[in-house]
Amino acid sequence: MSAVQPQPPRALLSVWDKTDIVPFALGLAELGFELVSTGGTARTLAEAGLKVRSVSELTNHPEIFDGRVKSLHPAIHGPLLARLHQEADADELTRLGYSPIQVVACNLYPFGDAAAKQPPLGDAELLEMIDIGGPTMVRASAKNHQHVLIATNPQRYDDILSAIRDAGSAVNVPMSLRQTLALEAFEHTASYDVAIAEELHRRVVGDPALAATMEEQRNLLPSSVLAASHRVRTLRYGENSHQAAGLYLNHDTPDDQSTLVTAQVEGGKAMSYNNYSDADATLRLCRSLSTDEWPETPHACVIVKHNNPCGAALGATQREAFEMALASDPESAFGSIICFNEIVEAPTAEAVGDLFVEVMMAPGYTDDAKQRLMQKKNRRLLTIQSPNNRLAPLSRQVVRKPIEGGVLVQTEEPPVIDWSKATTVTDVAPTKEQLDSMKFAVRVCEQVKSNAIVMVQGTATVGIGPGQTSRVEAVKIAARRAGERAKNCVLASDAFFPFKDGLEQAAEAGATAIVQPGGSVRDQEVIDEANTRGLAMLFTGHRLFRH
Repeated sequence: MSAVQPQPPRALLSVWDKTDIVPFALGLAELGFELVSTGGTARTLAEAGLKVRSVSELTNHPEIFDGRVKSLHPAIHGPLLARLHQEADADELTRLGYSPIQVVACNLYPFGDAAAKQPPLGDAELLEMIDIGGPTMVRASAKNHQHVLIATNPQRYDDILSAIRDAGSAVNVPMSLRQTLALEAFEHTASYDVAIAEELHRRVVGDPALAATMEEQRNLLPSSVLAASHRVRTLRYGENSHQAAGLYLNHDTPDDQSTLVTAQVEGGKAMSYNNYSDADATLRLCRSLSTDEWPETPHACVIVKHNNPCGAALGATQREAFEMALASDPESAFGSIICFNEIVEAPTAEAVGDLFVEVMMAPGYTDDAKQRLMQKKNRRLLTIQSPNNRLAPLSRQVVRKPIEGGVLVQTEEPPVIDWSKATTVTDVAPTKEQLDSMKFAVRVCEQVKSNAIVMVQGTATVGIGPGQTSRVEAVKIAARRAGERAKNCVLASDAFFPFKDGLEQAAEAGATAIVQPGGSVRDQEVIDEANTRGLAMLFTGHRLFRH
């Protein structure tokens, strides 16, 4: 009677992302593993000359329903879930004739890519993209990580092979690696489920960002706030040196879309938490100004310091836009972040010169401009790749803000004001030139922290008063920064003037036209004061708080 031959260790490989799956399988084969696989992965391994057993061979059951059911079988999930440290489970596995599966490599089709396809997939087509067997296999392996090594990230393949070699067998691989792999597996399936839930919400309930009115948007808000982002990199620290920080990419960001997170970074030291936070505010305003509303001044430049604009301008040339934005508050521009809505050209780079700028952003840079800009030590250049080399306008989005015990959710967009319904409330009406300046001032004011006051000349800021607890103080700050340039300026306020004192300060500084939402119980008092001083004032009915 011959001795019973021990069964070789078994590995199950079924991946969408086939990066390095062949080298991983080769390494496992060299370590004596029997390879089991499905579908496209099995074909890939066979084409590489590897001996592979099909899942159907183990289950003794064919794939059914065009592959909908193939791995959902006790012959697969019994070995994945057997508690081999318990004698009863080990004996039952032997009685059933199932060999343990010690290594699993499985990652899932990126459902977000299917959801983002254009033209959109039909509902029935999209549902076919939802994997059932894969997530079940991953979760089972992760649950039983004491006995199964589960790899959902190809970057872990070498770690697993090295650990098996060092330990002498998969059975002896340390628990620390097993737990790490299990955590990554559960994060992988969680992200996958979020992508499905969010897309089904958009299709079944609707997308709040696409609804026209506030009431419609409110009715479409999700009943559960779901989030799935993966870490791109850790940052040096957070807002302060004692805080940890990281940069994360949303799971549903299309591969072909350039965002702040995916922007190419060149030059200088690594980006910090504060750099990214300020860059977000800068990019948001620059996108808001990158529209076709000002055809004679299409070039936008925005300068931000500590999350507040200190200068913004639209110019007939890019250099003009920069010089006007800088002139708004050159002192605050020191150590700022600057964004342009089009490719930066050499004359603009020459104008920037040696100005200490933490970060510059644009859809690109000419070779000459980049060479000039990179001469300054520690200056970072970010490229936001954009269609036609021009920043896309800011679109409505759903944003989240963590608070103690939960999350606030709201829609956010550039101010959508029907200017045909804006009301002149004073005896003097604004001129066409003043009205054009009002539209620009309101667009900038929306991105300034409340209480916010913005003074402009034409399509350039000359004084900004941000983030004050008193609107009068905000006016004073804006006026002080504007100086003589406040004479005959247009002033925008993010909310109504609760008393006439703010308007008095504005008039004394030199403002001749004011745009504000209106809505105060003392509106008439403010209007009367404006008439007394010969000011033009427009009510938009649209508040612009940014807390």
